[in-house]
Amino acid sequence: MPITTTANNKIINKESLLKKINFYKKVIFDLTKVRITFMVAVTTIVGYILFSSKLDFKIAITTIGVFLLACGASALNEYQERNSDFLMTRTKNRPIPSGRISPANALFLSIIFILLGSVLLGIIAVKVMLLGLLTLCWYNFVYTPLKYKHALAILPGSLIGALPPIIGWTSAGGNISEPSILIFGTFLFIWQIPHFWLLLLLYDNDYRAGGFPTLTTIFSYKQLSKLTFALIVSLVLFSSSLLLHSIANTFFNTFSLVLLGLVLLILSSKILFKQNRTVFRNTFLYVNFYVLLVLILIVFDKTIKFS
Repeated sequence: MPITTTANNKIINKESLLKKINFYKKVIFDLTKVRITFMVAVTTIVGYILFSSKLDFKIAITTIGVFLLACGASALNEYQERNSDFLMTRTKNRPIPSGRISPANALFLSIIFILLGSVLLGIIAVKVMLLGLLTLCWYNFVYTPLKYKHALAILPGSLIGALPPIIGWTSAGGNISEPSILIFGTFLFIWQIPHFWLLLLLYDNDYRAGGFPTLTTIFSYKQLSKLTFALIVSLVLFSSSLLLHSIANTFFNTFSLVLLGLVLLILSSKILFKQNRTVFRNTFLYVNFYVLLVLILIVFDKTIKFS
């Protein structure tokens, strides 16, 4: 009997431990916005490959460093916006407003991630670390407070999306003044704007409840939808610059980029005629998937050499 009881207690303790581990993993996953920070890491990899055309140990250190720094920036952002998050349906279940982690602990974790990421980038080069810290500062201390003051904060805020590939490019040995990386960074800069405006169209009431000024107080949903589609068209047209500057200029990539652009324009054009959550959500997915496929094409072009 005692043996059975002991065995049962071990099973219960093991299950309890696993539940705690899964709980803390989920808290950290949500606090650091891993889905977003993963994309930051991906664009860093693309920037590195654009210059070096190879995968090596250095790219791993750079990518992990940027990922950890982005995790720290995201956790710091959730700490900064904890009061607004509590007011919004979309964000009220985040770790801090839901009470799964205290603000102090969230801030402590963000600092740990920032320090780890900075050290790894510093191992590569001081200028790489400084670019990483510039990205963090622009996100947390320029864009984040600006969101509370102006509905067009996304315009300077979009610079955040352009910097990670520049970090990768610099880590590989590239000069940030070279046209190829500036064009690629601009492509990602343009993408950020319709990406955010589609989120705004989806969660307009939430943003207002959180105390953020929104463009829907200036434009109607139909007008903002037209502006968003115009930015999507600009994104597709600008992708031609990737071809002109030898970023993805093989026949396979030329054909693929043209095809992907046409498909995106056809699918996203629905936003001009219907303004509802389903259309906004689908267009949001189409735009992001398009950019992801463009990134994949560039990586394949530089590493596998399609012809």
